[in-house]
Amino acid sequence: MNTQLILASASPRRRELLALTGVPFTVESADVDESCALPMKEAVVEISRRKAAAIAKAHPGCTVLASDTLVFVDDTPLGKPRDEADAFRMLSSLRNRWHQVCTGVVVCDSSGLMHTGTDVTDVHFTHMTDEEIRRYIATGEPMDKAGAYALQGAAGLWIDQIRGSSSCVIGLPLDLTRRLLEESGIEILP
Repeated sequence: MNTQLILASASPRRRELLALTGVPFTVESADVDESCALPMKEAVVEISRRKAAAIAKAHPGCTVLASDTLVFVDDTPLGKPRDEADAFRMLSSLRNRWHQVCTGVVVCDSSGLMHTGTDVTDVHFTHMTDEEIRRYIATGEPMDKAGAYALQGAAGLWIDQIRGSSSCVIGLPLDLTRRLLEESGIEILP
């Protein structure tokens, strides 16, 4: 099928990951309400569905891929920090322990059918001193990231174990994305 694919995200990391599929796509960010009180897996799918639906409505006949990532510690979601104090609170709660990163992916195919899935990865942070956390926050990197960190950035200095997909933590689990694109009729290029 030769349908135009639209990535409903402004994230440069999602763009980079989707480019690995070899499928040509355009990018259009979806401005939707990202608040959601559902449990972890349902929340990331619901927010992704909202993004996909918003872009699909504006571009009938196109295929839209949307994704949302949340970080959970003790079943409590950690979204993007509101400010530096919030980032410090989040990062402090992650040190010396495991937490989960859950990413939902939704592909709205050209007929409007939603293909959905989730991926969960466990991530462990080693010890970070208060001063290390402050210096990391000062880089600005945590401020637009769920859980206030980027695996592929400087936070990787304190991550010693990952159980699952690193691309899930970055924001677009590649195996799940491949399967959902194929279900929707998009051929993955070698």
